[in-house]
Amino acid sequence: MNEPAKVFALPDLGEGLAEAELLSWHVGPGDHVVEGQPLASVETDKAVVEVPSPRAGEIAALCAEVGARVAVGAPLVEFVGGASADTGTVVGNVETQGTVLEETAHSVGGRPTAGIRATPAVRALARRLGVDLGSVTPSGPDDTITKTDVERVARIYAETGPLEELTGTRRAMAVNMARTRDEVATAALFDDADIHAWPAGSDPMARLLRALVAGCRAEPALNAWYDSQDMGRRLLKKIDIGIAVDSPEGLFVPVLRDAGALDLTGLRDAVDQLLAGVRARSLTPEQLRGATVMLSNFGPLGGRHAVPLLVPPVVAILGAGRAYDAVVAADGQPAVHRVLPLSLSFDHRVVTGGEAARFLMAVKADLERAQ
Repeated sequence: MNEPAKVFALPDLGEGLAEAELLSWHVGPGDHVVEGQPLASVETDKAVVEVPSPRAGEIAALCAEVGARVAVGAPLVEFVGGASADTGTVVGNVETQGTVLEETAHSVGGRPTAGIRATPAVRALARRLGVDLGSVTPSGPDDTITKTDVERVARIYAETGPLEELTGTRRAMAVNMARTRDEVATAALFDDADIHAWPAGSDPMARLLRALVAGCRAEPALNAWYDSQDMGRRLLKKIDIGIAVDSPEGLFVPVLRDAGALDLTGLRDAVDQLLAGVRARSLTPEQLRGATVMLSNFGPLGGRHAVPLLVPPVVAILGAGRAYDAVVAADGQPAVHRVLPLSLSFDHRVVTGGEAARFLMAVKADLERAQ
């Protein structure tokens, strides 16, 4: 009489997860194995783990196919002979707590960052203490994160106060900036505009908006949307400028429509209406979408040059820094002039360096006009 097969189930691998993907088999039906011999390799959300045999015996059958997701406690292999069936709750000599496993850290937006080495016990401690392993500096052998490392970061967390979840505008900013980082091939150009000829009382914001219109007219490739999925661009006739506005609630980008149809006074009035809407939180969703090009006038807050991040599908954003006095050559003689720093970020997937340079030169030329 044939002896009934004994079932060995997928064990709890110390990850606290309900299932794992079967990557490969190391044995087949009819193979004789010894206790501790690898049966299969499985992948959890954290690591690739070899599952050892809990006993010696002959493999009667494999209970799952490569690529299948196997639930913890589900049959993995069948043995012939030896001890009674194994439920898989405790697996022979699977010692995961002392095993250093590779895992991948994920930042906002889900892009993989550096590989992390830590034992399952240390990962469990990090989860319990609310510590992101991606923020921990390892001190163990081979850059392994230790229990002490996690506890050190947990103490720092305790001193800095509780985690404040991002909501509303700040959450949207985090999502958009992560998308920009993951998707856009950001490149930048910098220059200074000599604004010495500006008459007293000139409105810097209105002048910047007019100069941005001049740049779009000189080089329409920057007044465009890029569709990364279909790898195509749309050159837009109207110039709708998204203006970055700082607020206690986070970053707002209201859109000034058809800027090319407005003079300096009209541009100033339109900006004032948008700023009032930001302060009153009365802007409609329509007023916050559809920009064709962007402006960040961060100079009044501080800083000369920056690399402003654009939000797809827009392909360009102009930044204006804090104006300052600089020694320049005027008619062959040194002179002190007022200078406005300019920073242009553009999506190099669709905008060439030449197009960006021509755009920036047109912006600069308009800003250096006396009127």
